[in-house]
Amino acid sequence: MTGPPPGTRGVAVSTGPGLVRRLGTADAVLIGLGSMIGAGVFAAFTPAAAAAGAGLLIGLAIAAVVAYCNAMASAQLAAQYPTSGGTYVYGRERLGEWWGFLAGWGFVVGKTASCAAMALTFAAYAAPAGWQKPVAVAAVLTVTAVNYRGVTRTAGLTRIVVAVVLAALAVSVAAVLLGGGASAEGLRPDPSAEGGWYGVLQSAGLLFFAFAGYARIATMGEEVRDPERTIPRAIGLALGGALVVYASVAVVLLAALGPDGVAATPTPLADAVERGSWAWVSPAVGVGAAAASLGALLALVAGIGRTGLAMARQADLPRFLAAVHPRFRVPHRVEVTVAVAVCALLLVADLRDAIGFSSFGVLLYYLVANVAAFTQHAEHRRRPRWLQVLGAAGCLALVATLPWTAVVAGLAVFAVGVAYRVGRLRLAR
Repeated sequence: MTGPPPGTRGVAVSTGPGLVRRLGTADAVLIGLGSMIGAGVFAAFTPAAAAAGAGLLIGLAIAAVVAYCNAMASAQLAAQYPTSGGTYVYGRERLGEWWGFLAGWGFVVGKTASCAAMALTFAAYAAPAGWQKPVAVAAVLTVTAVNYRGVTRTAGLTRIVVAVVLAALAVSVAAVLLGGGASAEGLRPDPSAEGGWYGVLQSAGLLFFAFAGYARIATMGEEVRDPERTIPRAIGLALGGALVVYASVAVVLLAALGPDGVAATPTPLADAVERGSWAWVSPAVGVGAAAASLGALLALVAGIGRTGLAMARQADLPRFLAAVHPRFRVPHRVEVTVAVAVCALLLVADLRDAIGFSSFGVLLYYLVANVAAFTQHAEHRRRPRWLQVLGAAGCLALVATLPWTAVVAGLAVFAVGVAYRVGRLRLAR
């Protein structure tokens, strides 16, 4: 009997239509940027400043180092296993089924919470008072409809979104710097007076939420052309570009509002622009925030769909979801299910809780990625093993410093996932 191809042990092969490799390097980079820029610039600095004050700059640097280690682990694994599912597949292949399940469960549930956070952020800028919830639901349904029509539609809309967001951020940063009111006083971190190093590490854990978008590139490995070359390049480029954007915005926010001002407002960039003489450009901030959140939501739904498809193929989610649309070649049942779950979550979601919970799930997801990459053999290794050790240690340290409510909620959700899989395995026997 002929076995599976080398390096594909345990990867499910669908008997129905498969996904199609349509994405090049530029498309993959833009999908990653669309995820990261929308996720953090307009949402993550407020809780980070509340935790660490101006020490959030140190937290940003720590989050970037951990994200780099994780990105290199993901790129190394994606080159060996160029299929949908990301760390869910890598964990199964390198470590065993349970490791893969925990990674996939954390990703799907955590990123569903991220979808709710991004939909709420979009509505906060795009909807009049009292209409935020309906507009957030409409955004989720619209994005799902775009993803339903195929990955090239997703990539095409992402190009537009990223261009709008970068233009809006450039205008906003220029308005703060040229409009007066910025001061270097707000840039002086003092960890001993602002929550200590615990607060700095907590801010790093919260800001890590902003960098997690590069996972979307790896989860779409079955739709990327020349994945061994494209995925590692796209992940590195997307992460580097996002870091430049975050660092620039963080410096401008602290200089304009100070640590207390950033912590006190859910819309820090808009407030920073309105403090100066260029307040007339503040509508651009709203346009950029709405576009960024929409772009992040678009990529999140796509990424969850691919991981959910991989899990359903292995029956770690209901097999009913293991379907690819015969015409549009997308995991349509997973995406529709995610949209329904996000719409339900919008009724009870809180932005800060969603960010903390998402960080918990994603950090554990990348813990599995680092451990899996550590086990790869020399012919597949692109980075030294110490980088994966540093990444795994960073993930554990940041998880330990997240708000306790996020940790408790995360542990409870993982317990539900474990109970679900145990029950499913017993029924299968």
